[in-house]
Amino acid sequence: QVQLLESGGGLVQAGGSLRLSCAASGSIASINLMGWYRQAPGKQRGLVATITSGGSTNYADSVKGRFTISRDNAKNTVYLQMNSLKLEDTAVYYCNALGYLGYWGQGTQVTVHS
Repeated sequence: QVQLLESGGGLVQAGGSLRLSCAASGSIASINLMGWYRQAPGKQRGLVATITSGGSTNYADSVKGRFTISRDNAKNTVYLQMNSLKLEDTAVYYCNALGYLGYWGQGTQVTVHS
């Protein structure tokens, strides 16, 4: 069982930056796939970015070049650096371990305003 706790969400102006953190209750070193997903009102939850234990990353087209996912296995934490935020990035952001059928955090709200 892995418990995930997100933090770092908030209200930010368009063009600004936020860094989300996801702290795991145990070691993530052996968890091959960690990721971030998001769900906007009235929409399905979708992939933002993933990172493997080897450091390979994958991003949704909508965030490529603006968001960066990273992991610190020593701190059991996964990060999502979000730059050049847009209004359409407004959503609840969820941390995930082991894919869609794996473990989820409770989510953190990110609201981008003009």
